[in-house]
Amino acid sequence: MQREEKQLDSALEALIVRVNDLKTAIGGMLFKLEHEYETLNWPNFLDNFALMSGHLSALSKLLSHDKMPNLRNLTVLPLLLSPERDEELLRLTEGRVPTFAHDLVPDYLRTRPEPEVEHRNLQMEHKAANQSYETAQKQISAYTKVVSQVLDIVSKAREDWESEGTRSATGQTSSVADTHTLVAAISMGKGLKVMVPPVQGGPQGMMVAPQVGRPGGSGPQQQGGGPMNPGQGPMGPMGKAPGTIKTNIKAATQIHPYGR
Repeated sequence: MQREEKQLDSALEALIVRVNDLKTAIGGMLFKLEHEYETLNWPNFLDNFALMSGHLSALSKLLSHDKMPNLRNLTVLPLLLSPERDEELLRLTEGRVPTFAHDLVPDYLRTRPEPEVEHRNLQMEHKAANQSYETAQKQISAYTKVVSQVLDIVSKAREDWESEGTRSATGQTSSVADTHTLVAAISMGKGLKVMVPPVQGGPQGMMVAPQVGRPGGSGPQQQGGGPMNPGQGPMGPMGKAPGTIKTNIKAATQIHPYGR
C-alpha cells in the first residue's frame, strides 16, 4: 500500500510539472496577444502553438505510460468546506480560488462534463453508431473534398502573395525614356505644341495674328509698329508670350494701304 502511494505521489508531481509547463506556454501566448499584437507575426504565432502542442503531447505520453496509475479509479474528496477566505488555498491557486465553499466544490472537483453536455455527447455518439458504413464513408469523402478545396485555395493565395511580393521588390518603377522626354520638354520645349491666340484688330475688323519671321528674310512688320526682333518668335523673347500687341487702326477716310 505504501509503495502504491509513493508511486501515485511521484506520478502526480510529474503531472503537475507538465501542467505548469503547459500553463506557462498558454500564459505567454495570451500575453503576446494582449500586449504585442502590433508586432506579432504569423511565424511567431505558429511557434507558440507548436510549443503548446509539444507540452500536450508530453502530457499525453505521461498519462499513457505503463507506470502511471489509473487515475480514473481514484476519487478526490474535500477534507474541509468553509465559506471563509483561505489564504493558503489562495496561494496554491495563484489567487484564483479564495474560498472552498459548498457551492463551489461541485465545479472545482468535477471529473465529468455537465449533465447537459454529457447528454448531448451521448446523443451524438448514438447517432454516429447507428449510421451505416456507406453513409459514413460518403460523409467522410465529402468532408475530405471540402477540406482539400479550402487547402488548395489557401495554397494558391499564398503563392500569389509571395509572387506579388517578389515582383514588387524586383520590378522596375521608372522609365529612362520617359525621364529624358520630360527633361527635354521642360528645358527646351521639345514636343510641346504652341497655341497662338488670334489678336483682335487690323483693317475692317479682321483678325490679325503675329507671324514668325521667315529664315533668310526680313521679319514681318507689326501693324503700325517697327520690325519684329529676329530672335523673337510668336511667344516673345525666351519663349514668353508678349504682354501686349500694339496695333494702329487707321481711320476709314484715309486711303486704303492696299491697292484694289
